[in-house]
Amino acid sequence: MLSGTHILLGVTGGIAAYKAAYLVRVLQKKGALVRVIMTPAATRFIGEETFSALTGHEVGVHTFVQDDTHKTSTIGDRSSDDGITELVHNPWTRHIQWGEWADLFVIAPCTANTIAKITHGNSDNLLTAAVLASRAPLLICPTMDGEMMNAPATAHNLELLKSRGFHLLEPEEGYLASGLTGKGRLPEPDDIVAHIETLLDAKKGPLYGKKVVVTAGPTREHIDPVRFISNPSSGKMGLAMAKAAHRLGGHVHLVHGPISLSIPEGIHCYSVVSAQDMFEQVKALHPADLFIKAAAVSDFRPTNQHDHKVKKTQEEYHVSLASTPDILQWIGDHKPPHTISIGFAMETTDLLEQARAKRTKKNADWIVANYIGTQQQGFASDYNTVTLVGDGVEESFEGPKDDLAMSLLRSIFLS
Repeated sequence: MLSGTHILLGVTGGIAAYKAAYLVRVLQKKGALVRVIMTPAATRFIGEETFSALTGHEVGVHTFVQDDTHKTSTIGDRSSDDGITELVHNPWTRHIQWGEWADLFVIAPCTANTIAKITHGNSDNLLTAAVLASRAPLLICPTMDGEMMNAPATAHNLELLKSRGFHLLEPEEGYLASGLTGKGRLPEPDDIVAHIETLLDAKKGPLYGKKVVVTAGPTREHIDPVRFISNPSSGKMGLAMAKAAHRLGGHVHLVHGPISLSIPEGIHCYSVVSAQDMFEQVKALHPADLFIKAAAVSDFRPTNQHDHKVKKTQEEYHVSLASTPDILQWIGDHKPPHTISIGFAMETTDLLEQARAKRTKKNADWIVANYIGTQQQGFASDYNTVTLVGDGVEESFEGPKDDLAMSLLRSIFLS
């Protein structure tokens, strides 16, 4: 919930501005206190009176108060039940007052023009001036026609904003106001609010500011260019752990084998193929505050990898195998005292006994143990049943993998 959270909503001049009215209502239902700043262009799409009626407060449009009277504003201190009551005796500081009030600054929709202004520090209206003055996290929701979204200038500006720590919510694909279909639609208000909750949860989470490395998916050990040794891992559990760590505030680095999953914005990804590739990437990211080895790494690789396809010229073909690097063991042997390591154990027999032994041998802090089960759990399933094995702790969990991952991390870091 967003109860008591001060959210400053910026609305810019695009056709999707009408959705911002719905966004205000969804935020209010979650308990947030919402104030609105509009660019002058935005008032051509939706009236400031609409937002004033929804919020019960003045809407900021102009950098300076339009008359010279001492106008009462609801932006300033946090003394009233909804946050603020103050006389604005100095209209020159309105942008600072709006910026200081916010716990989170959201601009939805945010046009290409406003994105360019923010990128280059242009403060020619109240909204962009408030962006410069605010120290609150800023979430930008780019919204424009697909061709504008794909323009090199827009892409460059968005990359610069991300590099400065601004948060971006990717636009959706679909039918656009131009009549074309493409990427540029403002996400629905419920989706924006869900993203806001994730951002704010992260700042309060136990992993806030921590470096987290997660491995996920299978590896492939090639015999020749078309044949390889692998397993049915989908990477779903590893990705679920990465998403949960990200939601709890971690700076997440996901090292994954060949998978076909959508990876959320904000998670740093490294795609690899073989166990050796994964090992080298993990070493490059070492050290970390938390290491989660959820990948189903191949234990063996062919000793000889052929450059060309092996022809079927005989009835039998023998492949000689060698061990691959033991990534969890390497982490256990090289981790600093502050690093926490979590491994996974998938077994067909004696699950808990083998999980306990693996935890000791690999010098892991925790092992998540699960049987190779039915289609309803294990490989490729959205559901799983596991036991978390720690130092004198054994706790069972079951449910959808996304929920399961969050429960595991909360048990480790919040219990």
